[in-house]
Amino acid sequence: MTDSGLLDKKLGVEDGGAGRKSKKKPKGEDAWRPLGPRDPFAMLDALPEKKQQEIQKALHLFALGPSPPRSLQEAERHTYRFWDTQPVRRLKDNATSHGPIVESEAGVRKDPYSLPQGFFWDTLDLNSSSVLRELCALLNDNYTEDDDNTFRHDFSPEYLQWTLQPPNWLTQWHCGVRVSANKKLVGFIAAAPAHLRVYETLRQMVHVKFLCVHKKLRLKRMTPVLIREVTRRVNQQGLCQAVYTAGVVLPAPLSSCRIRERPLNVQKLMEVNYPGLKPDVSLQRALRFNRLPEVRKRCHLETPPPIQDDDGKVTDMVSFYGTAFRVLNHPIHTDLRAAHLLCAVSSVPEPTDLIEDALVLARAKGFDVFTALNVMGNTTFLTKLKFSDSEISLHYYLYNWQCPDISPDKVGIVLPS
Repeated sequence: MTDSGLLDKKLGVEDGGAGRKSKKKPKGEDAWRPLGPRDPFAMLDALPEKKQQEIQKALHLFALGPSPPRSLQEAERHTYRFWDTQPVRRLKDNATSHGPIVESEAGVRKDPYSLPQGFFWDTLDLNSSSVLRELCALLNDNYTEDDDNTFRHDFSPEYLQWTLQPPNWLTQWHCGVRVSANKKLVGFIAAAPAHLRVYETLRQMVHVKFLCVHKKLRLKRMTPVLIREVTRRVNQQGLCQAVYTAGVVLPAPLSSCRIRERPLNVQKLMEVNYPGLKPDVSLQRALRFNRLPEVRKRCHLETPPPIQDDDGKVTDMVSFYGTAFRVLNHPIHTDLRAAHLLCAVSSVPEPTDLIEDALVLARAKGFDVFTALNVMGNTTFLTKLKFSDSEISLHYYLYNWQCPDISPDKVGIVLPS
């Protein structure tokens, strides 16, 4: 059964039931509306949240097939029809050289790649409040979702502008796909400028992020077309490399890092069954274990907070950013706020006090959980400050660049998305 057929059954709009009763003649304004099946997107949006989740779960089970591999063992048995055609590292390659996998071509394709019939490209103007609201709606309902369908991203227009409009951003790198019939936004991919050092090579490239296709259109194979199109637009600016991250294994990770989590609002996290907490621990025990100081050791710490000595010299700095999630079908809680460590630089070998102050500050600002990757020198404080050792991995990739693997402690960037 296709996803559209299943959706029609759920919504009760199959033509098979139309013969039981004669259709009433529309009156008033409805008389001017064309007869025929209604817009399935509008019908889905009109349903209660719980019913939408049931339909989306069914679509996932019946339409999307096997889930993407999340381990190297699974990836070795997986067939990558699209990525095998791209200039990326291969899973079993032990690269020793450094440089582009393919050299840039003299001519870059001028025309956009073809989309399936009934869809068209639209370069999104993120300075438009209405376009930002459309993009938020697409990403919040379709970008990522936990396996239990309990939490869903709740991106704000301000957050999207912050992450998609860094210095030197280009409008043409915000690629949208719309339905021709109703102009609904159903696909998106973006690129942002990035200046990276890969081993000893400094390279101007882009950070590709927010690849998203509406759940009902996953069988249209739009993802490869979105990637090719943003690649074409980036190539037009003379750039041939990109960095990107994913929670699944693609060909082939440059580095695989772990996401570590530190509870801040323990009671709320337990009440919403947050997966980062151990289910067999009582509330009182969890509160004692995750207790933080009431005040910061450095009273002037703010976000982002550079710490200065008596001579005005900056000695320490820590920065974090926040994202929000919707909590679905909970009788009390409707949202969850997560803080994410962006960077920490300290004049002392172990910046434990600095990060602990950041935890206290994040809790005071209303965040429920604090996350950090085991990159850079973060391992020096993660265990001491009781960050849980989760099984969630984030894989770093480079497009069209060959080099040896990089261990997590040598990764020096965190890519918000």
